[in-house]
Amino acid sequence: MSGTWIDLNLMNDQQDEIETILRTGAMSAMDLEQIVYSRVAQWRTSDEYKAIIDGEQYYKNKPDIVKRKRLAVGESGALEPVNNLANNKLVNGFTRKLVDQKVGYLLSKPMSVQTENEDYQDRLNKIFDKKFMRQIQTLGKNAINGGLAWLHPYYDDQGNLTFMIIPTIQCIPFWQDTAHTELSAMIRFYQVEVYEGTKQVQYTKYEWWDENGVRMFVDSGNGIVPDVEAGVVRPHIVVKKSGGLEQGYNWEKVPFIAFKYNDDELPLLSQIKSLVDDYDKQKSDNSNNLEDLPNSIYKVTNYGDVDGASFRKNIALYRVVFVGSDGDVDTVNIEINTEAYKNHQEQNRKDIYEFGRGVDTQADNFGSASGVALKFLYADLDMDCNIIETEFQAALEQLMWFINTDLKNKNEGDFFNEEVTFIFNRDIIINETEAIKNAKDSVGIISNETIRNNHPWVTNSSEEEKRLRDEKEEEMNELDPYKDLNPEGQQKEGKEDESK
Repeated sequence: MSGTWIDLNLMNDQQDEIETILRTGAMSAMDLEQIVYSRVAQWRTSDEYKAIIDGEQYYKNKPDIVKRKRLAVGESGALEPVNNLANNKLVNGFTRKLVDQKVGYLLSKPMSVQTENEDYQDRLNKIFDKKFMRQIQTLGKNAINGGLAWLHPYYDDQGNLTFMIIPTIQCIPFWQDTAHTELSAMIRFYQVEVYEGTKQVQYTKYEWWDENGVRMFVDSGNGIVPDVEAGVVRPHIVVKKSGGLEQGYNWEKVPFIAFKYNDDELPLLSQIKSLVDDYDKQKSDNSNNLEDLPNSIYKVTNYGDVDGASFRKNIALYRVVFVGSDGDVDTVNIEINTEAYKNHQEQNRKDIYEFGRGVDTQADNFGSASGVALKFLYADLDMDCNIIETEFQAALEQLMWFINTDLKNKNEGDFFNEEVTFIFNRDIIINETEAIKNAKDSVGIISNETIRNNHPWVTNSSEEEKRLRDEKEEEMNELDPYKDLNPEGQQKEGKEDESK
């Protein structure tokens, strides 16, 4: 289907109620302000919202362990915070490593965008530039941390189509279908800070996006009201005409594109959070026990009337204690089962990489693995990235609708029927020695171009072919016995007769 903008001047009634796109009877009875306010309130208390926040926090190495307090049984029998015991909070960045590993493996190398139409190819090369490739990596990170990420097409001040990444936590989609492929509407909400005189005030702004444009609301403190200052209703696009006039246009679709981590829109952390928390807890507890060892339990006989607190203080300060003739002081040490702790943590680590679908680079067989073994080690990571690539391919197909619509509306060409292929160039670790040997053994069996493409040292097959051709020409020139003679068969000027 070819796309175009919808000229707002041609629309019969821009002020029609947007609620008509809602399909549920209960919600359609509410006005739009109530729908937005109610939906945002539900979203902020939902498990999905909390999962996105947790994903972002764990990626920033701020897991639950950093909020832990050291507790002990108090006089009442209830747990109470204590300050005289060690409270180490050891953070292990498994989540960040797994996320970066997937992004690096699938998206670290520039994505190839290919089409047979040369004119179309030139235009796509300008759109899918280095800035966009960096955005693809950010979308990958946000999708893995939040389940899905959002890209918003818009026009900059120069009228160029560009793209903005919207934080997942700010977006509440309304889907047309159960597969979550087409949007009916989108709520976006975010905080803004303004100055009222010298006082800094924070407001929450709300946007309702649908095919009819954008409606703006602001939190008044007692619910939300239309944002008169920003404009209650505005189009998706505003184009400046000659004479300073502005013309509004709308896309035929809601201008937000979902880049999903998987079809269930579940973040990575949902698979490994309990394992990461337990690993952090066990490691922190073990560190606490080691630190508390010098403060082991004391067994005191006939020490006098000194209370326990004073006794421990004297031991800590002076490292000496005086007892009577029949007195004694002994300690009861805390026994740490090192082997059980080690086995537990090793299994925990394996489970984190197993269910997080990553590669443990500290595995015993990682460094010496052959080509086949490396493929086996990377099998889970490769499988997860296959799923990500499938979801991103679908998102990029939706993105192409906006790009083709932009090109058509600017009279730069109608490319809706042109096929575009997106190739994700994965950063695969290989055994170079095996790969080079296999390349040598393949000479005469497959084409030299295929061999060059699969050689670990070749990054550009065409450039490598040109270098080979230039080297052969230079070698042939060096072997030419007549290279120093002019066309008349005489020695070229400046060349000495080597026979003398």
